[in-house]
Amino acid sequence: MNKLVVSLLLTLGVAGAATAAQPIKGDAAAGQAKTAVCGACHNPDGNSLAPNFPKLAGQGQRYLEKQLHDIKSGKRTVLEMTGMLAAFSDQDLADIAAYFSSQKGSVGAADPKLVERGRALFNGGDLEKGMPACTGCHSPNGAGIALAGFPHLGGQHSQYVAKQLTDFREGNRTNDGDAMTMRTIAGKLSNHDIEALASYIQGLH
Repeated sequence: MNKLVVSLLLTLGVAGAATAAQPIKGDAAAGQAKTAVCGACHNPDGNSLAPNFPKLAGQGQRYLEKQLHDIKSGKRTVLEMTGMLAAFSDQDLADIAAYFSSQKGSVGAADPKLVERGRALFNGGDLEKGMPACTGCHSPNGAGIALAGFPHLGGQHSQYVAKQLTDFREGNRTNDGDAMTMRTIAGKLSNHDIEALASYIQGLH
């Protein structure tokens, strides 16, 4: 039964991504000129130095563009970005996403004490809890599936990843689509599991 639930979740997630509207074609060169404000928190090249601000460099364009639209519309709440995207057009957001997507992301290091548990969850999930492996949507090296809109995770700050997983689990972040894939998966994670996964992802490349 658990395997059936896991399979259904992945199928719904992939189907939802496949039927989503295609993004506007972004211009990375034009986007660079529009990211001056972004650089204050995310660094000019998208490799944020602060662990609470996500690295945007190397992130999939489709995923980035969706998040920018969701933040602008209020579908995803990010207090630090309140009102910051209001003046940007759809083309502006596509250009910004294209620019950060074209940059090379940096990689951090995992806590050796958490690697074993983090790797086990990322690569194999937890079938007893009905939790699928993260690799199904985010690939074994954390690169994600850009065309499907599944985000690149490898190298992301562990503090940021842990907050997103916790927010999904607690229902504070709900913009993962009607299939509720991330909310369902995160709901099966303990605090220790989240810590281990986030640390493993930080060092993944």
